[in-house]
Amino acid sequence: MKYKTQYDMMTQKPVPSLIVKLGIPTMISMFVTTLYNMADSYFVGQINTSASGATSVVLGLMAILQAMGFMFGHGSGSIISRKLGQKDIESARRYSATGFYSALFIGFIILVLGSILLTPLMVLLGSTETILPYAKTYAMCILCAAPALVSSCVMNNILRYEGRAFFAMIGLTSGGVVNIFLDALFMQKMNMGILGAGLATAISQYLSWFILLTMFILKKTQTSLSFKYAKFNISTLGDIITTGLPSLARQGLASISTMLLNNAAGVYGDAAIAAMGIANRVSMFIFSAALGIGQGFQPVAGFNFGAKKYKRVRQGFFFTLVFGSIMLGIASMAVFFNAGACIQVFRDDPEVIKIGIPALQAQCIGLFFVPFQVCNNMMFQSIGYKFNATFLSSLRNGLFFIPVLLLASYLFGLPGIQVSQAAADVLTCLTCIPFTVSFFSKISKESIKDPAK
Repeated sequence: MKYKTQYDMMTQKPVPSLIVKLGIPTMISMFVTTLYNMADSYFVGQINTSASGATSVVLGLMAILQAMGFMFGHGSGSIISRKLGQKDIESARRYSATGFYSALFIGFIILVLGSILLTPLMVLLGSTETILPYAKTYAMCILCAAPALVSSCVMNNILRYEGRAFFAMIGLTSGGVVNIFLDALFMQKMNMGILGAGLATAISQYLSWFILLTMFILKKTQTSLSFKYAKFNISTLGDIITTGLPSLARQGLASISTMLLNNAAGVYGDAAIAAMGIANRVSMFIFSAALGIGQGFQPVAGFNFGAKKYKRVRQGFFFTLVFGSIMLGIASMAVFFNAGACIQVFRDDPEVIKIGIPALQAQCIGLFFVPFQVCNNMMFQSIGYKFNATFLSSLRNGLFFIPVLLLASYLFGLPGIQVSQAAADVLTCLTCIPFTVSFFSKISKESIKDPAK
């Protein structure tokens, strides 16, 4: 009866209210997650500019961990939502357990390899000699949290794709609040410096992991993390990995682009690295609004596509697009006109503020083009269109951003670096249009054949 009620809610409840119900907890989770990353930047920024630059460098490491976590999380979650839409609970449990234990194993591998190669890894990610001591200390703490961070991504996404976004929110927000509290305790009260920021993040990651795991232990879900359901065969793992490739491409390229951005900005000193890192974090805070509502749309798309209710998929896409555009537009304009104050909060250094203002303002303009690409990425990944999802998710942080960054920095220097992300956002949005038109044309024909769809 519990499973039937969940199925009926996902396939019959009015789409706008359903997306809002699922999207608001996810938005809150995204806001809090981004907020505690910003809290690290704020407290570390009180040390000096080199320490502030270290958080920008380690952002590339975080992207690597998230790339693996989201690959297994979105990969298994997308399949799970469609299996539940088909009422195939046994298969959904197989994918949830396999995704979780695979992510946990990968997290331990990254911890070991990252610890051995810590110094060259930080240099590769763009650390300068003055930033390196801070970056190594902070990164080691993040590596210690790698198993929890990677596998938490899986649990979080399974809960969301099941339509249990509220439970996912509890786990993520609890860890985020604790992280901010520990930042203040370790850095301001105990004077632990950047080590305190790293420890705060590591402890909060394990707390979130435990809370999310509790949801499965208490059987709040249709899926299970019991090891007996895990199947590490080519078929199951292959499905998860290929479905999760868009997330791996998106986050993996984000790590590469962060590395290239830090190296390009490093030519202009530690202040440039710090400024671009702060601008990216503030932009990501705004971006989390579109990402949160987009992730509320994902289980709706997956469930209803699996149940062959194509009209609800279309309705969900356009509602998410309009809702996300309005929210993102308001937030972007607010930050655009207060860019200097936003940068100053994290590092009160005239040089950092001078470099950060035009970078942040350019990103605010580029964010107007983000909701459309987010809706496309979320929809295609959720319904199993692997090529579309992988290609489109590779554009913003990779296939467009990297060549734009390299060319613009060569031709225009620092100003080119500052506007590269905004240019990539515009190009990505335009590229998504033909994919969207083609898909909705296809499902419109299916609906004509069978009006019930």
